Amino acid sequence: MGIKQVLAKVDATPVSQHKKAAIAYSGGLDSSLGIEMLRRKYGAKEIVPITVDVGQGKEEMDESRRKAKALGVTPIILDAKAEFAEEWLPTAIRANSDYNGYPVSTSMTRQLVARRVAEVALKKGCTAVMEGSTGKGNDQYRMHNVFKMFAPKLEVLVPVRDFDLTRSEEEQLCRHWGVPVTETITGGDDKTLWCRSIASGAIDLNQQLPDHIWMWLVPPRKAPNKPVEVKIEFEGGVPTHLNGRAMGLDKLIEKLNYIAGGAGVGRIDMFEDGIMSLKSREIYEAPAAHVVLKLHRDLEQMCLTKEEIQFKKTVDARWAYLVYHGCWYHPLTRALAAFVNETQPVVSGTYTVSLYKGNIEIASRDSRTSLFSPEIRSIKATGFNQQICANAARVRGLPFEILAKRDQVVAAEAKQKSAKKAAKKTAKKK
Repeated sequence: MGIKQVLAKVDATPVSQHKKAAIAYSGGLDSSLGIEMLRRKYGAKEIVPITVDVGQGKEEMDESRRKAKALGVTPIILDAKAEFAEEWLPTAIRANSDYNGYPVSTSMTRQLVARRVAEVALKKGCTAVMEGSTGKGNDQYRMHNVFKMFAPKLEVLVPVRDFDLTRSEEEQLCRHWGVPVTETITGGDDKTLWCRSIASGAIDLNQQLPDHIWMWLVPPRKAPNKPVEVKIEFEGGVPTHLNGRAMGLDKLIEKLNYIAGGAGVGRIDMFEDGIMSLKSREIYEAPAAHVVLKLHRDLEQMCLTKEEIQFKKTVDARWAYLVYHGCWYHPLTRALAAFVNETQPVVSGTYTVSLYKGNIEIASRDSRTSLFSPEIRSIKATGFNQQICANAARVRGLPFEILAKRDQVVAAEAKQKSAKKAAKKTAKKK
């Protein structure tokens, strides 16, 4: 479809009009086009662009400002890095954040961004709020949920969905209207402290991934031939020290992304079942998340009881499902997080790991709150007299003795019925 057809399609689509509207502005293709859409199609006389920094990095934030200047707008910059690193990420780590292989990240930040944008939009007296999701993806639901939670009377504008635009059509409109675009990967990317998604929804089934798309990851075949040793200390279920140095979670994850990524750790290539239950091939890089979550799960195995571990797996899975589906502010999500956080004060310990060409090998582990007691459990130790277990085993075995008796009765009855049937058949033949 050429630009004339795209423009005709846009002109033929009726949309609501708003004199003053806010927009979640990142500087990416979708939100940059959204600025022009507000002017040209939604009738906005005043546009309030709001950029929320959740850890995109200085380069991306600077690029966003440059594009905003070219678009003739000055975004309101909100720094949410501390909130994300101190309130959202700790719960994600404690809950072993995993939605079928994806360490929920954008799922969280979209909702954090939506809340911050909604709050400003209300204060500024806007009648609508815009965001750049497609009608085929997940973010439209996440952001809509939060917009309606914190600004229920504002209309939600989603131009890509409203005008049913393809990526190619968006690019054509940007070129025609002079909207600055620097996207190097079709579909773009989304970077947070915790994970980076690449070309979401745009990767074909057997499409090869070039090496230049990675930000932190060195492909394992190109990673150094020497292992990298890393020491990580956890306190209350959250990493607090890296290689002996105390640091905030944001700095720790930032450094670990480069260390682990340099050793080939953190590539995710998966089929993802989206909110609409439609599958897509998704590509992520999450080096720090891979290391931290692997060690956190291991540490829980060492420090929590069997009953806590078994039940928490169910809670963790449900928590991740809810967060992925845009329900961070749902009462159930808060209740599950309360349970998760309640289990974590004893989840403390120190790990040394070897990172090598995509592999994570635990070299040593230690915890002052560990439930591992080799002086009792080890077959090499004399921590307790094994003979005392004989009666305990007999008690544990009683239900099985009862089961055996019942099964014998059932088997005998079945045998009698079978014999009676056989006898009747013989009698009829005679």
